[in-house]
Amino acid sequence: MSANEPTLPGSLNDSNAVHLVVLTGMSGGGKTVALRALEDLEFYCVDNLPSGLLPQLVQSVMQDGGGRRRRIAVGVDVRNRGEDFEHMPLVLSELAAAGVHVHLVFIDCRDEVLIKRYSETRRRHPLALRGVSLADAIAEERRLLRPLIGIAEKVIDSSELNVHQLRRLIATGYAQATEGLTLMFQSFAFRRGLPLDSDFVFDARCLPNPHWQPKLRPLSGKDAPVREFLEADPLVGEYFADTARWLDAWLPRFEQDDRSYVTIAVGCTGGRHRSVYLVERLAAHYRARREGVLTFHRELE
Repeated sequence: MSANEPTLPGSLNDSNAVHLVVLTGMSGGGKTVALRALEDLEFYCVDNLPSGLLPQLVQSVMQDGGGRRRRIAVGVDVRNRGEDFEHMPLVLSELAAAGVHVHLVFIDCRDEVLIKRYSETRRRHPLALRGVSLADAIAEERRLLRPLIGIAEKVIDSSELNVHQLRRLIATGYAQATEGLTLMFQSFAFRRGLPLDSDFVFDARCLPNPHWQPKLRPLSGKDAPVREFLEADPLVGEYFADTARWLDAWLPRFEQDDRSYVTIAVGCTGGRHRSVYLVERLAAHYRARREGVLTFHRELE
């Protein structure tokens, strides 16, 4: 299996249609990351919804009438009841017959990689009950999910993908669901190296550093005290304004060139304060004007 971009029907651009993306797959494979990426693309997202409630959810969204609310993403995993997986193909078939554009995406991962991921965290596999080994739980999960992987529109193997690569893969594949260019704003630490997949890189190390304030050091650029510290310095506002002005001037050129996805990286020394603050502020600035704006904080993740 390869991690190719999901190939979606051209009708995804039809704003009058209801699109339902069902994300399923192996626990630990990255379904939560994928669901968050779609949420950033302004899909209406619900996690762990029983299959029997899917028609009611879709009906509710269809009655809403708003264009953005007509794109739905639902996460389905082994926390659902076992019979849900047996009923899911029929439910999805009935929704498709009713005119809903259904996209079933299965996120797979090799067993040895899943075992390694669980060993590196404190998370427990949903099926790893007392007396059941992790390997046996993974095998049982594969058995339960067999009805879904057999009908999946796309299977993505996340074994060799990090969080950011999977997020970008999902966002790129579903960028057709938004109008225009999809933007990914990413923060990072220069001391850990440049993000290799960035289109533009901005260096924020010239700005005042909250790291040297003992009370601010454990916080991040998402926290109000850090924002207040940075916004108190006019240099920060000038840096933001210049960056936004430059992007405003050049991003339309990429749209004219039929680009669907651009990554803008902002770095500082530790990747926790200045770069995070600027990424959040830039994302908020562009979300007020367009769809398809995502954020990723490499060092915080």
